[in-house]
Amino acid sequence: MLGRRHVLMAAGALAAPAVARAQETPGVTATEIRIGSTNSLSGPASAYSVISRLLTGMFKRLNDQGGVAGRQVNFIVYDDAYSPPKTLEQTRRLIEQDKVAFLFNSLGTPTNSAIHRYVNQRKVPHLFLATGGDKWANPKDYPWTIGWQPSYRIEAQIYAKYFTEQKPGGKVALLHQNDDFGKDYLNGLKDVLGSRFDQLVRIATYEATDPTVDSQVVQLQGADILVIAAAPRFAAQALRRVYEIGWKPMTFVTNVSVSSAAVMVPAGADRAIGAITSDFRKDQMDPAWADDPGMNEWRGFMRQYLPDADLTDNNYTLAYGFGTTMIRTLQQCGKDFSRENVMRQATSLAPFEVGTLLPGITVSTAPDNYHPVRQMQLTRWDGKGWVRFGNIIEGANV
Repeated sequence: MLGRRHVLMAAGALAAPAVARAQETPGVTATEIRIGSTNSLSGPASAYSVISRLLTGMFKRLNDQGGVAGRQVNFIVYDDAYSPPKTLEQTRRLIEQDKVAFLFNSLGTPTNSAIHRYVNQRKVPHLFLATGGDKWANPKDYPWTIGWQPSYRIEAQIYAKYFTEQKPGGKVALLHQNDDFGKDYLNGLKDVLGSRFDQLVRIATYEATDPTVDSQVVQLQGADILVIAAAPRFAAQALRRVYEIGWKPMTFVTNVSVSSAAVMVPAGADRAIGAITSDFRKDQMDPAWADDPGMNEWRGFMRQYLPDADLTDNNYTLAYGFGTTMIRTLQQCGKDFSRENVMRQATSLAPFEVGTLLPGITVSTAPDNYHPVRQMQLTRWDGKGWVRFGNIIEGANV
């Protein structure tokens, strides 16, 4: 696994003519592009550390293939332990000391919130964040920040549309992390339920520093529907506790916490049968993708660059989407890696497919569209894997 700092720069960089004003462009030389990131390499969200591990491998593959415009990528990842003050400290270190060209895939909603204003004031591209916060799509007020995955608010709308059809008038329990991550699910349910929200929904929250959510689950017991908007460790605890107390609600789990390895197996694979989530990725455990060209590309990459990785962890397929999008953006920059052009290219991506995304779902951006991925499909846990059902759908029109 990664240490507190991980730097990737393959040897044998191919020299190329410097772009105009290269020496005036932070993080860019004739042979190197420095990119910075923060992740919870330790702490309560350390299950996501594998995302940075995979991205490191993707940049190594890119460097092995000659880099981009003759430059090698130097990917620097610092541990923030999922602590917002630490994220700000480490991000300032990346920008002010390491002089990175831009930030890519910093993890977490509360942690990115701590640096949101700072990076925009400094006009540093803050690209393709590892968080589905709806706030990352605000080009008017924060033009230098862009997310990647469908927003949590859109995801919650999708769940609410489904359970109101299946269980009209059903009582709803919402367990959510007490920050912007969790509150996006609260707002998504409100979007769909409207004036009925207060009558139908009971809420319990937890802090990211809490040891367990057992008491919150007991507090919510009895509702017809349960929505778990929690990070992996707490989602596993909640699913396990729901089973232990004999509660059998229609259960929804945020798609960032549905990894077989990090959540479902720790919860007890047979204890969460019937749980529903939504996803935009292909499930690598689904036999339907056994001979899929996109997944075979991913498997080949994993064999070569991360041979000891747990292939049941779908954070690796998520990360492959992040990396593919970032590399495409770099390639689209030509030889101009100024911060202005990097941001311009990141927000002008024509629709393209990623091998690990579901058929029909593409990645695209525009100056007024900071939601690169906007579609999802519902999927249900059967004790061994996630089984898709229904059609590709988007959030509610509200």
